[in-house]
Amino acid sequence: MYIKRHMEGQILEASRQYPVVMVCGQRQVGKSTMLNHLRESGRRYVTLDDMNARQLAMQDPGLFFETYGAPLLIDEFQRVPSLLLEMKRIIDQLSLNGEEVNGRYWLTGSQKFSMMKGVSESLAGRIAVFDLSGLSAAETEGRPAQLFHPSLDSLRARSQNSAPKNIHQVFGQIFRGGMPKLAAVDMDRERYYMDYVNTYLERDIRDLAQVGKLSAFYDFLVFMAARTSGELRFDEIANAVGVSAPTARAWVSILEQSGVIYILRPYFSNVTSRLVKTPKVYFLDTGLAAYLCRWPTAQTLESGAMDGAFFETWVVSEIVKSYYNAGKRPDLYYYRDVDKKELDLLIPEGDKLYPIEIKKSKAPAHPDKNFKVLEKFHMAVQPGIILCMCDEILPYNRQTWLVPVSVL
Repeated sequence: MYIKRHMEGQILEASRQYPVVMVCGQRQVGKSTMLNHLRESGRRYVTLDDMNARQLAMQDPGLFFETYGAPLLIDEFQRVPSLLLEMKRIIDQLSLNGEEVNGRYWLTGSQKFSMMKGVSESLAGRIAVFDLSGLSAAETEGRPAQLFHPSLDSLRARSQNSAPKNIHQVFGQIFRGGMPKLAAVDMDRERYYMDYVNTYLERDIRDLAQVGKLSAFYDFLVFMAARTSGELRFDEIANAVGVSAPTARAWVSILEQSGVIYILRPYFSNVTSRLVKTPKVYFLDTGLAAYLCRWPTAQTLESGAMDGAFFETWVVSEIVKSYYNAGKRPDLYYYRDVDKKELDLLIPEGDKLYPIEIKKSKAPAHPDKNFKVLEKFHMAVQPGIILCMCDEILPYNRQTWLVPVSVL
């Protein structure tokens, strides 16, 4: 069963405007499935997991492209990123000859770190790059594509297409995660994630020079999952896992570039020096994080010590996915100062600033207590949003609104 992806329209539009379209993302989030679903009958498909195709691509890139022609979909492109130079040569030659080049090559890859260097050097201005994550709640439920925007008008519009959820339904989604295969096929979740982690370690991580023992990287992966929605401190990671701080920093970069985590930067301004500058980290697939933390059921996770951390992670990941699916870079921040005043999310837009708090409860107490800290930035602070378990959009007071997480 194919589940329609919200990114589809963005991919087709970009293919009309750029010679190359590249879809990056965590392993098994559905990159190849989506592009195979979208590709025209005349677009050939080749995967560089195929040993013969990979050997040809490495030894004779020119013959590779002569063999497979165009338009072409190349899967697992990160295995031979050197193909980019030949791709650039072909595109530039065709352009000089006045031939149409837009939509010529579609690429997928799960190792953005090994692909983007070549892209920036070879295909600047010739490529549209997209990040695909696992299924969003809206995709799973068949709701229309819509970028998350914190204005009340936008949130009300979103609420027209969403049905209320109770806390058990939300934690069911959190525990299950967003991997398309788990949504499309009735299969054992535990077995799926075990195979997923093994594949990720064996195929993606083993290739990287900065990773020595896979067992140490697995310990690091588990540690990061246990810290989801927490501050990202490299010294703490290094001490816990038994690696150097530079290694911890390199490994965090690997997780970020392969789409496993999202790093939320702190909001910073020259107005004050009292702001915390440590970023926060979120797993983009809560099911994977729950598996790594060994939570056995959705019920134990919901009532466990990490319930708030996973709830916040799920909310942030849903907002991030809406940006990715719209082909946009998430412009999200959080606020914390030395007085320990914190806001979960800040979304700046021009001279406006939208504050957002995330609360697991149905009727949170004093959720707006920290909103006044934003007055020092001398920006137009918009009504605060409390994303929580309420059933409908309701005013908490004149400047703060309770919004159900079901709109995400």
